[in-house]
Amino acid sequence: MEYSPIYQNLHVVSSSPVKNKLFVFCIMLSLWVYMIYCCVGYCSTMPSLMVSTASSKHSQHLEKVDPNRTQPRLQNEGDLESEHQEDPLDSLDPLFGASSRDLFNNENDLDSRGGEDWDEIRSEQRTLDNNVMSSLFNESGPVESKKLPQAIIIGVKKGGTRALLEFLRVHPDIRAVGAEPHFFDRNYDKGLEWYRDRMPETQEGQITMEKTPSYYITKDVPARIHTMSPDTRLIVVVRDPVTRAISDYTQTRSKKPDIPSFESLAFKNRTTGLIDTSWSAVQIGMYAKHLQRWLQYFPKDQLLFISGERLISDPAGEMTRVQDFLGLRRVVGHKHFHFNPAKGFPCLKRPEVNSKPHCLGKTKGRTHPNIDPEVVQRLREFYQPFNRRFYQMTGHDFGWGSWS
Repeated sequence: MEYSPIYQNLHVVSSSPVKNKLFVFCIMLSLWVYMIYCCVGYCSTMPSLMVSTASSKHSQHLEKVDPNRTQPRLQNEGDLESEHQEDPLDSLDPLFGASSRDLFNNENDLDSRGGEDWDEIRSEQRTLDNNVMSSLFNESGPVESKKLPQAIIIGVKKGGTRALLEFLRVHPDIRAVGAEPHFFDRNYDKGLEWYRDRMPETQEGQITMEKTPSYYITKDVPARIHTMSPDTRLIVVVRDPVTRAISDYTQTRSKKPDIPSFESLAFKNRTTGLIDTSWSAVQIGMYAKHLQRWLQYFPKDQLLFISGERLISDPAGEMTRVQDFLGLRRVVGHKHFHFNPAKGFPCLKRPEVNSKPHCLGKTKGRTHPNIDPEVVQRLREFYQPFNRRFYQMTGHDFGWGSWS
């Protein structure tokens, strides 16, 4: 059958409007999809405002909390007192208050300013994290906000707190402020909003942390942290109290070379062997005395005690304990550490970027002065009942003395 030319022309004419309508429909569909995309992009900016408002309301609620709402769980000091009949701290009123001879109040240690020597490795970490994040999110990005810390390293000075904090900052689910805020012991009158503003911005699922070692020995701090949040996780890095005291003295002497000898500061009377417990370097190492105050406000399972010695000999093992305690993935492990024999402690490395290890700065790992062995032995005898009580309270033998 043959088609006439007239019929063919009519067929072409009739099909043209269909094509035109299809073309117009495609354009309208494209515009409709584009409008939806724009609306979604606009809405994605809204949660940050909501989060900020909620955070503000939450902080106002925290500031109105009555600090007297808690009925502390008092601990029994009988065991320690019976072992140490003339308890050297009983005469201090208030406990570790104005009577303390603290030579370190005006120190300007790099540790307090945030460990500048670690800036390079932290910069590599942030750059890597930002590159990963930018590939996963659109241009609006994930919502970030400043939060009050959920976990705090509360002590102790010269125990290894700076090293622990820097090890933790390698973990992608932890954001920590570098400088010590000293909020609960020196800046409490500035309020929670001041404290929150010191914290880094975090995303959903990340933990905010800070460290201020003087918290552990300061009388009012446990109640203040409990008032902020009774669920706060607390980490304490402890070390042989005799070695810790010598390290404390060494740090001070590096800034004040004319201070008296360690022996003259440690004893009230060298002849009788009476220890001077008003010296802060001695006070700090009486860990059991300080822990009793914390256990009045927090259950033991909210405190984690890290061995400063094992943080050097087995950093990956101690980091596993910390990550489990905080409910984190076990990210930081053996591959992140390299022991530096010259420094005497482990340095951090980033295997994913194949970078060289980075160590704590020159202010760490100072050579200790030679102390009379008789002085060291007398201090060990002094600390023995406190150590024994501390082992019983924590359920952990740190190896500084006998359980019996």
